[in-house]
Amino acid sequence: MAARTEHLTVEQSLPGERLDIFLRTNFPAISRGAMQRLIEQGHIRVNGQNVKPTHTPRAGDKVEIHFPEPKSAEARPEDIPLNILFEDESLLVVNKPAGLVVHPAAGHEEHTLVNALLHHCKGSLSGIGGVARPGIVHRLDKETSGCLVIAKNDETHIALSKQFAGRVVKKVYHAIVCGAIPRDAGEIHAAIARHPTHRKRMAVHDDHAGRAAHTSWRVLEKLNHATLVEAQIHTGRTHQIRVHFQHLGHPVVGDDTYGAQKNKRLKELVNYAAPRVLLHAQELTFIHPRTQKLIKFSSPLPADFNQALKLLRPKK
Repeated sequence: MAARTEHLTVEQSLPGERLDIFLRTNFPAISRGAMQRLIEQGHIRVNGQNVKPTHTPRAGDKVEIHFPEPKSAEARPEDIPLNILFEDESLLVVNKPAGLVVHPAAGHEEHTLVNALLHHCKGSLSGIGGVARPGIVHRLDKETSGCLVIAKNDETHIALSKQFAGRVVKKVYHAIVCGAIPRDAGEIHAAIARHPTHRKRMAVHDDHAGRAAHTSWRVLEKLNHATLVEAQIHTGRTHQIRVHFQHLGHPVVGDDTYGAQKNKRLKELVNYAAPRVLLHAQELTFIHPRTQKLIKFSSPLPADFNQALKLLRPKK
């Protein structure tokens, strides 16, 4: 993909926020580390001047973001089968299976969704995500299954990123959580940030330490010492559903990171241990950047999820 430049104007002063975090909010597909590198390399300028990632955005600042032409992808194409729900010249939507890592990282340099996409798309992927994340606009955890959209060009990538940042995209998940939830529906407004001591985990923090996070949910079915819920996330924080349901006291079944004790108790009660985190991206709705039409995709529950429901349903 060719190099490109974006411009934006800061609408209001943000005394408590750094430039790299501000830009991460506006371009959610790009990691904070990637933003910091672009700033440090002089690809991002404020009012025509080079600045540091710690620069504080002020109302009226003119920010110029230059995305250089991406280097050849470090990941190699691999002929990995894809379950494609939709594809055209701008984007594709896949039904990601549980166990498939989205993009290469330490410990998972091969056999990722990116490797499969490089083979399937043969070079037609947006380069904005960087050499390790071509086309990746958003992500699902390794153990989460379901709908995922990928951008084939930079224009689509930018447009979809703005929809995610502007909370235009509707993201609906199904999850099986531990215990019986007493209410039929609810809203969770709880800020999320990195765990203070376990750096690979996230945790609920007060509004000053964390980033705002909002999840709405409703009960779909009461199970044996567990509950099937539908959750819609209105923000896109790391591990949001897993952290929010842990905060409710009902961690996701199979989630040893955020609910080891509750899952151990579930196994003692019903003799069931989940093969993975039972979280599925059921629906994804967004505006197609080229046609401007609202499009909606859904993916059926995978076999392991249905097997869990079968085993956890009360015996008649």
